[in-house]
Amino acid sequence: MTQMHSLNPSSLHPPFARYVHGRVVPEGKRLILTSGQLPVRKDGSTPDAAEAQATLCFENIAAILAQAQAGAEHVIRVNAFVTDRAHMAGYMAARDAYFAGCATPPASTLVIVTGFTRPEFLVEVEVIAAI
Repeated sequence: MTQMHSLNPSSLHPPFARYVHGRVVPEGKRLILTSGQLPVRKDGSTPDAAEAQATLCFENIAAILAQAQAGAEHVIRVNAFVTDRAHMAGYMAARDAYFAGCATPPASTLVIVTGFTRPEFLVEVEVIAAI
């Protein structure tokens, strides 16, 4: 096997959104793991709304991946965290926009947490990519 492919067994309920149950990384690929990206601009400011925060997280991830000559199409897994169910729709809109041009979406997990290091943070996102 030389290409990555998705795992969506017919014995499982289909994914609830645009993601896959699993991805296979063939031998010889390099993995890129990001730290969780918080919604902080270079100047230290943070947007107010969850969707804007998630968009900024994905912009930060894009910069990290670009340094490794990778992009959204190389992401195989997303782990995301929001502080309230009310922020899920905004996060999912930003995630879907970031991966809109990708033929295959990544595996994905979204967890609701009680908070982050600063109270204004509503979203945190980390990814694993393979090139």
